[in-house]
Amino acid sequence: MQTHLTLTPLFLYFILSLSTSILAHDQSQPQDLVRSSCLHARYPKLCLRTLSTYTGPAKSPLDIAQAALRVSLAHAKRVSKYIGSSNVGSHSSSSLSKRQQADLSDCKEQIADSVDELRKSLGELQHMRPETFRWQMSNALTWVSAALTDGDTCLDGNVMPDVKKRVTDLARVTSNALYMINRVG
Repeated sequence: MQTHLTLTPLFLYFILSLSTSILAHDQSQPQDLVRSSCLHARYPKLCLRTLSTYTGPAKSPLDIAQAALRVSLAHAKRVSKYIGSSNVGSHSSSSLSKRQQADLSDCKEQIADSVDELRKSLGELQHMRPETFRWQMSNALTWVSAALTDGDTCLDGNVMPDVKKRVTDLARVTSNALYMINRVG
């Protein structure tokens, strides 16, 4: 009888330790996937910073790619809103040359195109089907590459430093998103 009483607390301790270890592993697994996914991205620190706070599912490379696209899309929307804001618009009409105003207008259009391309790409990844997987991956990669090109085109123009900084940041998170999509395929 004495042996039975000694084994029961020991057994309970073992079960509690094991379940705590499993729970801790399950909770750290999404962060481990983010960390390992970002390791070889073009901008790994930015990747970790932007994806480690992501609250959605992160159980697979597809989840990480979708998260990276959501981050990129959110950045693109903010840049588009900023370029279209009255502060930038009034600044452009008062102190910028006609060439700079035209470049800013072109940049606004390019970033709006980026928003559309990133949105379409995210839609493709959210509705993946085995029978059209290659086609959908090709579409997603094409649209994200086009969004990067749009950002580069904007940066080629003579735009204000604050616009350049925001577009450069957008290009970096979009580059990381492109890398994550390539990991899925």
